[in-house]
Amino acid sequence: MDDKFHDSDSDSDDAKLSSSFKNNVYRLFGREQPVHKVLGGGKHADILLWRNRRSSGIAVGAGTALWLFFELLEYHLITLLCHLLIVSLAALFLWSNASIFIHKSPLHIPHIAIPEECIVEIASALRIEINRAFLVLREIGTGRDLKKFLSVTGGLWFISVIGNWFNFLTLFYLGFLSLFTLPLLYEKYEDQVDAFGEKAMIEIKKQYAVFDAKVLSQIPIAGLKKD
Repeated sequence: MDDKFHDSDSDSDDAKLSSSFKNNVYRLFGREQPVHKVLGGGKHADILLWRNRRSSGIAVGAGTALWLFFELLEYHLITLLCHLLIVSLAALFLWSNASIFIHKSPLHIPHIAIPEECIVEIASALRIEINRAFLVLREIGTGRDLKKFLSVTGGLWFISVIGNWFNFLTLFYLGFLSLFTLPLLYEKYEDQVDAFGEKAMIEIKKQYAVFDAKVLSQIPIAGLKKD
């Protein structure tokens, strides 16, 4: 009943939002679908957009609990996994041997095997992204696309600064929280955000045109691409 209610809400919201894409309205990052569809639709999109508040609350609560557990107790993930495996294996081993003396049937341990199709799909997706990254690196390495070089190095520098402020666990947790906050806020205020984004992009293009004319065009790089 609850799933049907949320599904109907999602469909009605998507139908309402999709009408705005029929007009020539600027959308952030060239978005051509409602936010719910961009996130893949279905139940996981409902969770990220808090349309299923119970599941969303459980996910955020579990992630926060894990972060506090590792951050406050200074417990390491590999150590935790090893300890859990030790306890699990010891319990199974003891139960299997003790069942003979207490006349209990031993536990049935199912045979677990990862399907080949699953691994192939994951490997194929990773291959596409890795090849795309290699293509970008190759274009930068040829020295012909100064704009892409500046964009990539600027992005890497920004990530290095953020990484210097937080450890990897906290950074991962902040990214996890952003999945449950930024899409929701953007969907709620998308018209205002898109309008601001359009003005920002126009201003960025103006400033880049000035920078290109005064600086980039003066750099002697063969085959420099220009927009």
